[in-house]
Amino acid sequence: MSEQTPAAVAASYFESLSKGDVPGALALFDPQVVWHQPGANRFSGDHVGVEGVGALLGGMMEASEGSFGLTVIGATMVNGEFAAVPVRFTGTRVGASMDMAGVDLLTVRDGKIVEVHLFSEDAAAEDAFWGRP
Repeated sequence: MSEQTPAAVAASYFESLSKGDVPGALALFDPQVVWHQPGANRFSGDHVGVEGVGALLGGMMEASEGSFGLTVIGATMVNGEFAAVPVRFTGTRVGASMDMAGVDLLTVRDGKIVEVHLFSEDAAAEDAFWGRP
């Protein structure tokens, strides 16, 4: 298999997520991926490995009562092995909602996502939605 560019891997990842194909999205991660979840909420911190990231995403879907959504809202920007993707993420649950812009920064090596850093426009509102640890 030929090496895919960071832009192509990012496009495949977000396309899989938009279709609800979580296994397809997880297949694009390196087995030892490190996902850095920002903030001071129950999901904050580093999540390691495909299993750890899968558990994180599953926990977010559960906490948002199945409503968590992510939409690409701009062009992917590439700098070497980095792909920065502007996104909008949303979710609702009893008594709370979240709707804000962010940037997902993917590090891609050898056609696999090896690291993820997330940025949100309102960290306090995101923390309030997800809840404290």
